[in-house]
Amino acid sequence: MTDDAGKKTYATLQQPPEDDPFEELRDKIVVALKSCYDPEIPVDIYELGLIYDIQISEGGRVDLKMTLTSPACPVAGSLPGEVEVKVNSVDGVEAAVVDLVWDPPWSMERMSEIARYELDMF
Repeated sequence: MTDDAGKKTYATLQQPPEDDPFEELRDKIVVALKSCYDPEIPVDIYELGLIYDIQISEGGRVDLKMTLTSPACPVAGSLPGEVEVKVNSVDGVEAAVVDLVWDPPWSMERMSEIARYELDMF
């Protein structure tokens, strides 16, 4: 799925390929990500839509692209490191690298239905 400017949208970035050879490992990584929270919002970072991409390579290297709700977020210095530690703790992950990105900027449209429900945004 692309937007009018031809950029990949969140839904495209979030979805693994249909024949994902790393599906089981990816599921474990998502569980780890769901244990990370922005301290100001009572919803995990995965459901908030802060995780833009998860790439898994042979040998267990995991590259994540994530953002924050704002560049001025008070956990900008600590949350990416926390994510890296949690993903590195997943069995089968040999090395995790988190890349903090600001493009595209986060917006509430990136939140899952679960996050919207938890925040009473329906």
